[in-house]
Amino acid sequence: MPLGGPRAMTVRRTLPQRGRTLIGAWCFADHYGPDDVADTGGMVVAPHPHTGLQTVSWLFSGEIEHRDSLGSHAFVRPGELNLMTGGHGISHSEVSTARTTVLHGVQLWVALPERHRHTGRDFQHHVPGSVRIGGAEVSVFLGALGGVVSPVRTFSPLLGAEIVLAPGTTAVLPVDPAFEHGLLVDRGDVRMAGTLLRPAELGYVPPGQDVLTLANESDDTARAVLLGGTPFEEEIVMWWNFIGRSHEDIVRAREDWQNATERYGTVDGYDGDRLPAPALPHAVIKPRGNPPRG
Repeated sequence: MPLGGPRAMTVRRTLPQRGRTLIGAWCFADHYGPDDVADTGGMVVAPHPHTGLQTVSWLFSGEIEHRDSLGSHAFVRPGELNLMTGGHGISHSEVSTARTTVLHGVQLWVALPERHRHTGRDFQHHVPGSVRIGGAEVSVFLGALGGVVSPVRTFSPLLGAEIVLAPGTTAVLPVDPAFEHGLLVDRGDVRMAGTLLRPAELGYVPPGQDVLTLANESDDTARAVLLGGTPFEEEIVMWWNFIGRSHEDIVRAREDWQNATERYGTVDGYDGDRLPAPALPHAVIKPRGNPPRG
């Protein structure tokens, strides 16, 4: 699907999909690039709202300027985590900078559990180091892996890490058996749990595993993003940039944005109009969760 810019860049939405709504509390994964911004125009996303979620921005190349209604003005750069909490409501803009020639990365969302989904606005920035596990270089941006613990606060148990594997190498990662995991491959061919995953594919492993074995079966360096968390037992309604629990939650969130209430605040410093919300579908948006576990 196209996203932003006069000519639009293309993103691959690997989560949610027909068979799986969430992996842990991870409910959304957009994987984009590498895009030559001279051809696509880069990312130009005007101020827009969020409710009931945290946004996780992680880049492989390029640079994005972030502004939000909390007053945060920050840059998203490769190897640096920007996490924004839009519980009750927040708005922000995202624009690739003039220094960017190739834009490439992932945009991820985390659903907030019911008891926290109206929490206040927040913004966190973290630059994780890397640790070697077997043949892998691992950068843990959320949660814990390989003895590295991210200081970034989340509202449910989560794991988020970039995994880089040299050609022909294997890494055995100790993981929490209470977690389910997903591996989004960016480049290379990576085998996980007996399944070969190619670029832009997302593999899933249910809870019960205390190790994950990842093998790079390509002749080039492989890179992937590992996502994990305890199964999210709540059903959610996700529409546009909102996460709620009912159709009525979404209607109210949209009305508050269209009416420019204080719920989302104002993004200062963006030169342009904010995004209007699309029209609601002519049907009741029903909650959904994952298929029952066998």
